[in-house]
Amino acid sequence: MTDEDRSGSPIDRPVRELAVHLPAAWTAFHEQYYSAYLAYAELQLGDRGEAGELVHRVFVHLAAHWQRLMREEAPMASAWALLKSGVARHLEERGREPAMPETAVFRNVSRRVLEDVRGEFAAMESALGLYTAIARLPERQFDVIVLRYVLGYPTGDVARLMGVSDATVRTHCTLARRKLGRDLQMDTGGDGDDDDARR
Repeated sequence: MTDEDRSGSPIDRPVRELAVHLPAAWTAFHEQYYSAYLAYAELQLGDRGEAGELVHRVFVHLAAHWQRLMREEAPMASAWALLKSGVARHLEERGREPAMPETAVFRNVSRRVLEDVRGEFAAMESALGLYTAIARLPERQFDVIVLRYVLGYPTGDVARLMGVSDATVRTHCTLARRKLGRDLQMDTGGDGDDDDARR
């Protein structure tokens, strides 16, 4: 076994398993999005090891079907949907609910990130609880809030991850903030998504 084999980096394992020449576009996609996919899956599953295995399987599947994926109208949206269906299936097979509200990494990361947007989320918790309120958001709004405010990705990155436009991300963010404001009975600090202006 070589030193490179022992490294066990996330990109090496799929490459060895497939034993095929991977397109440069897949390699670039993996390098750009692996960590975001892993962070999202870990929030949902509550276990980094399980999340790593799931994301690994997603990327192996994407590599094996890369040419077909690239022929789709919205390949990024399809890849994101594959991750989300994998998470849902993993939880369903184990009879579990998403772990996001209880995940320690969610609490640690979200407290740090939400400190930066205290004007928008003036009350960190209420009777409902911020985490529970986020978990109850509609699917697209949930993804936007988790990716944007919990994991800290700017609007453009969230749009690319989800395979949607920046405007769609901003719309989902605005709707989610309004719903959170109603659920938590607080002022969310306006309707605009000025996250990129803060960077």
